Amino acid sequence: MLPNSPLLKLFNIKYPIIQAGMVWVSGAKLAAASANAGCLGLIGAGSMKPDLLRSQIIKAKSLTKQSFGINLPLLYKDVEVQIEIALEQGIKIFFTSAGSPKKYTSFLKDKGCVVVHVCSTPEQALKCEQAGCDAVVAEGFEAGGHNGIDEITTMALIPQVIKELKIPVIAAGGIADGSQVAAAIALGASAVQMGTRFVCTHESSAHDNFKQMILQSKPGDTRLMMKNLVPVRLLKNKFFDAVEQLEKKSASKEELAQLLGKGRAKLGMLDGQLEDGELEIGQVCSMIRDLPTVQNCVDQLIHEYSLAVKRLS
Repeated sequence: MLPNSPLLKLFNIKYPIIQAGMVWVSGAKLAAASANAGCLGLIGAGSMKPDLLRSQIIKAKSLTKQSFGINLPLLYKDVEVQIEIALEQGIKIFFTSAGSPKKYTSFLKDKGCVVVHVCSTPEQALKCEQAGCDAVVAEGFEAGGHNGIDEITTMALIPQVIKELKIPVIAAGGIADGSQVAAAIALGASAVQMGTRFVCTHESSAHDNFKQMILQSKPGDTRLMMKNLVPVRLLKNKFFDAVEQLEKKSASKEELAQLLGKGRAKLGMLDGQLEDGELEIGQVCSMIRDLPTVQNCVDQLIHEYSLAVKRLS
């Protein structure tokens, strides 16, 4: 059994495990399944227009009576409308990212909500605490998707963030099995957030082509790219190669933005176009070799955690 955590009461969950809110992957089915398995499920609002977000929240409420929340990347233009919709639908847990924690934290706290912000350095984490966040997600650069440019690994980041803060710290980046959960708890984290592991579950909305490519991936098949534009960890494919060639030529932000275009992540992760799509995934993808249900995945995580703790004792 995982240890007690102040976040269990804060989120009203059984296990200190958060299923990350990822674009094109974390819809109602995944968030609800995660909630039903005892974790905190998050709907990834970044890839959703306001009406779709509303329908996904309504669907999730029909699939679970447990707590779930939404992840809001603050860089999108519809974020204020998304917040209004989430509040209208009774959402009380907001994970924010890709922007200043000061922007909406006070507003959401005044509405009686729990606010957690994602950060990648101790300095950013301290700003989250000062902004009034209830907790932070400290994400090492092993993580998939949009990432910090400083390349601080999870093992180095978590102890430094914990040293600086009084609020709970959620470890993220490079966590895919129970032994890694145990390592994060040993470092002082109050919970873990996992993305890549939940991509490869039955309930995730990732395209099966994308899931199968993850299952066949090898160590070194991902890299943090486009640091001069928007840092993102990508699985290697034709699009990755095109980005790499531009970066070798010291391409400008404008050239990289032109290559990226619009809808590139949807093309790869949701539509399954493996060559031309943007495939966002974490370094731990090469550890994953199965596609369980979320419930079976969580059961396995708890079993692996128990074995890891037993080895230590």
